[in-house]
Amino acid sequence: MTKAELKEFLDAKVLEYNHPKFLEDDPIQIPHQFTQKEDIEISAFLTATIAWGNRKSIINNSRKLMSLMGDTPYDFVMHHTEDNLEKLSTFVHRTFNGIDLGYFVTSLQNIYKNHGGLEAVFTKYQAKDSMQLAISKFKEVFFELPHQTRTQKHVSDPNKGSAAKRINMFLRWMVRDNTTGVDFGLWKNIEPAKLSCPLDVHSGNVARKLKLLKRKQNDAKALKELDKNLRKLDATDPVKYDFALFGLGVFERF
Repeated sequence: MTKAELKEFLDAKVLEYNHPKFLEDDPIQIPHQFTQKEDIEISAFLTATIAWGNRKSIINNSRKLMSLMGDTPYDFVMHHTEDNLEKLSTFVHRTFNGIDLGYFVTSLQNIYKNHGGLEAVFTKYQAKDSMQLAISKFKEVFFELPHQTRTQKHVSDPNKGSAAKRINMFLRWMVRDNTTGVDFGLWKNIEPAKLSCPLDVHSGNVARKLKLLKRKQNDAKALKELDKNLRKLDATDPVKYDFALFGLGVFERF
């Protein structure tokens, strides 16, 4: 395929998958249950954090998590008591457990009380052309309170070589415009041009087949390579191609 043919092919797939029907089987449906900005942010962040493994299980456990927080995540984060945190201790999704969740809630409260909220942290540390430094800095802020070492693995760090798939996905949800009713477009001070593709097994395999990616591992170096090639197709909104790569990989077994 020529570059023009590849762009035409992928643009068509974006139109097909960047569509409300995408919500039916995707974890992004969880934050779509809310209308208040902070509820959307917190539910999206927690859902993205446990977004690995079987998608049905991710959605079910995210629903369970919202229910444990009384389906008012922001209110819960800001006003929880020790007894409330105790109720979260039974939660498990793969290796993410009640200890991790308790810290996440405590840290989120600290971020909203002392750092201006999730949006403010990512906005403050964004670089000229990327969000990867901001993700790394966010992790520092997130773990500034006393915590168990085990919990740190649930927030990725691009500076340690991670592709940070789940946080990049969360950022896509928050930043890309909501004209199709899929992403939210809540954060206005970060440009979609700075976003990176949530690189996982599916999008990575499709990207390699389409010659958008040569590197074998799905790590920070691979993400940089994929970013560069997606920006050649659309410099202002490169991450729209996540829909194409994911759709081709998951739905079409491309």
